Amino acid sequence: MGCVQGKCYSRCSCCCCCRYPSSTSCSSGRDVSVVVEVGPIQGHVLTGSTVGVAAVPSHGLCLQYSTLTQRGYYPDTPDRENQDAVCIRTNLQGNPNLHFFGVFDGHGQFGDQCANFVRDKLVDLLSADTGLVDDPVKAYNSAFLEVNSLLHNSDIDDSMSGTTAITVLVSGDTLFVANVGDSRAVAGVYEGDRLVAENLSHDQTPFRKDEYERVRLCGARVLTVDQVEGVKDPGIQSWGDEENDEGDPPRLWMQNAMYPGTAFTRSVGDSTAESIGVMAVPEVLKVKITPHHLFFVIASDGIFEFLSSQAVVNMVSSFKDPRDACSALAAEAYKLWLEHESRTDDITVIVVHIKDLCNPDTGASNETTQTILKASIYSEKARAERYLSSGTEVIHPHSENSPEMQSSRDAALERCPAYVAPSPDSRCP
Repeated sequence: MGCVQGKCYSRCSCCCCCRYPSSTSCSSGRDVSVVVEVGPIQGHVLTGSTVGVAAVPSHGLCLQYSTLTQRGYYPDTPDRENQDAVCIRTNLQGNPNLHFFGVFDGHGQFGDQCANFVRDKLVDLLSADTGLVDDPVKAYNSAFLEVNSLLHNSDIDDSMSGTTAITVLVSGDTLFVANVGDSRAVAGVYEGDRLVAENLSHDQTPFRKDEYERVRLCGARVLTVDQVEGVKDPGIQSWGDEENDEGDPPRLWMQNAMYPGTAFTRSVGDSTAESIGVMAVPEVLKVKITPHHLFFVIASDGIFEFLSSQAVVNMVSSFKDPRDACSALAAEAYKLWLEHESRTDDITVIVVHIKDLCNPDTGASNETTQTILKASIYSEKARAERYLSSGTEVIHPHSENSPEMQSSRDAALERCPAYVAPSPDSRCP
């Protein structure tokens, strides 16, 4: 967030200037990648997917999803590779009601390797955990700590490289959102006659008082680049908020060194930064899916650097097709990056529409997908009418304060698809 050059301080030895090829598919799951567009800048490529469908027959739900990843524009390093990675694994453990979605944002010299490694290993660890359905929070904690250890002991040099991870496990009618770092998940939820953004994760940065105090106790110096270089008074330990950091956020430094300079307080990898409090323990949020939940979005901070959660929700609500929503978000984020800076970050997003499944006993196989989606047109209208007239109390633990976006009953009904083309432990590490 507010990074000078990627996730780590660009004027130190861990600058993000060397990359290796990455993939947006989950190697042990479904390959969701196809090239869909080439942007106006040479080498600027959008990689997205067709629309996928996953049924949740236990609760009569249908998840309609798409993803897109866009390599950042770095004029000084035009051949730099995309360090973001995506994993979508449906029917986890052979369970038709268990689906995994994740975005991994690598950083450092070997960030792409770290992101790809964690993308592949994390979902495999979750899938192999026999206690996943009974206790997803415990399973998530175990998987993140294990994948962090595996990365440390791999052939990848993660001393000053690593990855953040934002993942959503759909288990029946419940979302388990596990976050490590400063990527984000947000849901679009109807509250009365307004569509509001419900944050499903909280960025783990020194802007958060609890994270700031935790890493300070672990020995980190927390300073902006200007402070560490003596331009501003290092004694002023107040930086406002992430919306007004002027591109110079507080970062973590060793006591007597100009590294690692991370703008986040949790990640997988980053073995050097672990000594000053950066850790791989996830924060896991449990959210019940209600008829008021229309969709959720998972994205790297390439999306959220200049777009608020409410702005993202507003944009997604304008599109019936999740592919169009992904493209619009990436285009807007890319434009805003270039308006504020001379480069862009890598940009990755998953959009998942939550719809009714007319026939709860029917799986979303290739043969039945079209039938399910055509039928869901009509059931979605009924669902929209239910939540617009429902008196059900909805709890929004982290709804974002923002101007109201008025929506009529007719507008809500238009959101159905016309068709689809084929923190538990906070001790120092």
